[in-house]
Amino acid sequence: MGIRCGIVGLPNVGKSTLFNALSNATVDAQNYPFCTIDPNIGNVSVPDPRLNELATITKTNTIIPSYIEFVDIAGLVAGASKGEGLGNKFLGNIRETDAIIHVVRCFDNKDITHVSNEINPGDDVDTINTELLLADIQTVENNLARAEKKSKAADKEEIQKRDFLKELFDHLNAMRPARNFIVEDESCIIWMKELHLLTAKPILYVANIDESEIHSESKYLEELKQHLSGDQDFDIIPLCSALESELSQLPDEELRDFLSDLGIAEPALDKLIRSSYSLLELQTYFTAGEKEVRSWSIKKNLKAPQAAGVIHTDFERGFICAEVVSYHDYVDLGGELASKNAGKMKLEGKEYVVQEGDVIHFRFNV
Repeated sequence: MGIRCGIVGLPNVGKSTLFNALSNATVDAQNYPFCTIDPNIGNVSVPDPRLNELATITKTNTIIPSYIEFVDIAGLVAGASKGEGLGNKFLGNIRETDAIIHVVRCFDNKDITHVSNEINPGDDVDTINTELLLADIQTVENNLARAEKKSKAADKEEIQKRDFLKELFDHLNAMRPARNFIVEDESCIIWMKELHLLTAKPILYVANIDESEIHSESKYLEELKQHLSGDQDFDIIPLCSALESELSQLPDEELRDFLSDLGIAEPALDKLIRSSYSLLELQTYFTAGEKEVRSWSIKKNLKAPQAAGVIHTDFERGFICAEVVSYHDYVDLGGELASKNAGKMKLEGKEYVVQEGDVIHFRFNV
C-alpha cells in the first residue's frame, strides 16, 4: 500500500536536510526561503531486523522491506491560506499526503536566517497549525454553503450533511484541529474523508536540535514540549538533521563505530521512520521463502483477504485461506516445516484478523 508522509515547516528549519538524510538524496538545502519549490519525493525503507532473521532461516539473499514515501514540501509562511509565499501550492501538496512530519527549529545559528528573526518553537508551530486550520475552515465553509442550499429541498440526507458541516465548522473556528472532531455516524465518516482536511491528518513533530545537545535537553526543545503539553495527539522526536545527514552517508561498519563514539544506540532517523509507521496505525506481516523474504504494510485490524490484496488483487478476489504462524514461533522453531510439525501453523479463513509479525502463505484461486 502507498504510504506518504509530508515533511512541513517554516522556511530554513532543516526540512530538506532531513529529507536528504532519510532518502540519501542530494536535494538543495540553502539558507534562503523557498529553496524548495517543487516537492521532492523519496522512498525510505522501514528498518526491521526481523527480516534478517527470516532470511537466515529461509537461506535467501533477497530481502524486500516495507517502504514509506517522504515528501519534502516547500516552506510555509503566515498567510499561506490566503496565497502568501507558495501557500496554495504548499497546501495542495499536503493534501496528497497521509500524515504530516512537522519540523521545528530548536537550535541557534547566526549563519542560518529565521523568517521572523527569532527562534521561538511555540510561535513557529502556531504559524503552521493556524494556516492549516484556516485552510480547513475555508474548505468546510464552502461545502457548508452548498449543503445549506441543497437542504432547503427538505432532503433528509442533505439536512444531516448540513448539520454535520455546521458542527465541524464551529469546531474548526474554535481553533481545534479536525483530528480531534469525533465522528461516529457512517455517513459523516464518509463526508469527513471526502473533505481531505489538512488538520485531520495525524501529525508527528521533529525538533531539529543542535548536535551539541543530542545528549541533553535543549531549552528550545523544552519550550516546544511545554507549548504542546495540552495537545494529546502528538509525539516529538528530537534529532539533529545535519548530523543525521552525515550519518546516512557512512558505510555500515563506520556507522556502527561512529554511533558508538557518540554514545548513540541507533540513528534518530530509524526512530522517526518507525514512528511515522506507527503514526499511520500500520503493522507488518511477512512472506518468507527461498526466493525472497518480504514485509508488507497493512492497516491494523485488517482481515486476511484484504491483507492478501496488498500483494495482488487476485489474492483477495480468489482468497481460499491463509497459512499463518507467528514470527516468534517461526524463528524459535526454525522455519515453516518445523512450525507445521509443531502445530504452530494454523489455517485461517476470511474472518481472521492479521496480527503484527504474522508469517503468512496465502492460498487462492482465480
